Amino acid sequence: MKLNIAVIGGDGIGPEITQAAVSVLKAVADARGYDMTVTEAPAGGAAYDACGHPLPQQTLQLCLSADAVLLGAVGGPKWDNLPYDLRPERALLGIRKAMGLYANLRPARLFPCLADHSPLKTAESGVDYVIVRELTGGIYYGDRGYRNGNMGREAFDEMRYSELEIERVARIAFELAQSRSKKLTSIDKANVLECSRLWRRVVHAIAPEYPDVTVEDMLVDNAAMQLIKCPHRFDVIVTGNMFGDILSDLSAMSVGSIGVLPSASLGATAAGMYEPIHGSAPDIAGKDIANPIGAILSVAMMLRNSFDLTADADAIESAVERTVASGCKTPDLGGTSQTHEVAKGVIDRLIFD
Repeated sequence: MKLNIAVIGGDGIGPEITQAAVSVLKAVADARGYDMTVTEAPAGGAAYDACGHPLPQQTLQLCLSADAVLLGAVGGPKWDNLPYDLRPERALLGIRKAMGLYANLRPARLFPCLADHSPLKTAESGVDYVIVRELTGGIYYGDRGYRNGNMGREAFDEMRYSELEIERVARIAFELAQSRSKKLTSIDKANVLECSRLWRRVVHAIAPEYPDVTVEDMLVDNAAMQLIKCPHRFDVIVTGNMFGDILSDLSAMSVGSIGVLPSASLGATAAGMYEPIHGSAPDIAGKDIANPIGAILSVAMMLRNSFDLTADADAIESAVERTVASGCKTPDLGGTSQTHEVAKGVIDRLIFD
């Protein structure tokens, strides 16, 4: 099998964690005999510094020609004062739009060995759910601007959703629920927002096509409380762009550290973009102490979703859990291991059936 992968280290700790993840990926490829090509390219603040734009055209073309993209992190205070269209985060939005990646899968699973690191007493009952976040619509992509109003200068951001945008991400969530515990929670703000009322209607319109899946509606403010109070009640969650962004960061604390959460951005084809959900953490960049687990687990999601290599994905996830359980952990998890040591620990514990 051939694996053609584009790697964007990005900013801050991004290059360190992607290097660690790629080392695990190479170990899998070598052990399984895969023909793997890894090509690196700049994006984000580093790309802006180098060429004046956060998403160079050659980087975008590389992403479009790759089987999958691995991203580290972009952004940081250094670029906070740039115009909106030149901010590092625009690189992410540009890649997602160009690749047609409309669904973001963010699993939150608490390893038993990290239970003491979760601030939630309720975590003892288990944390194992996936947030499916709509990725290319909603308020992040709507019209925005400034204008003079009756009370002076005002700003606006428009939230807009079409039936198609809702249906396609909902189908991914339904299919994922079918492969898990057959329970889907649709999160919205239908008591206030017209977009959410449309969201709810579309989800229920296609629900009969998945008769084995139980669907529950939940308002986003209640969902935030329930994710803390009883996270074990959730299995697959589907929600809009902004709500998914916020709730997935909340879920990070349920599992002990934002450094351990991966994500997959998917669309109509097998090509996807994979990245940990944390930021660039410039304060620890270059110190070899950043947690690479989120990036390594993102590689596992890549093998499962873009290459249908489920056994290899399972091997990486099991090796990560054994590594952490052994005490090989970065400082954010209370350990003393360095980034490269955690990656080596995972490689040393890879077991293939």
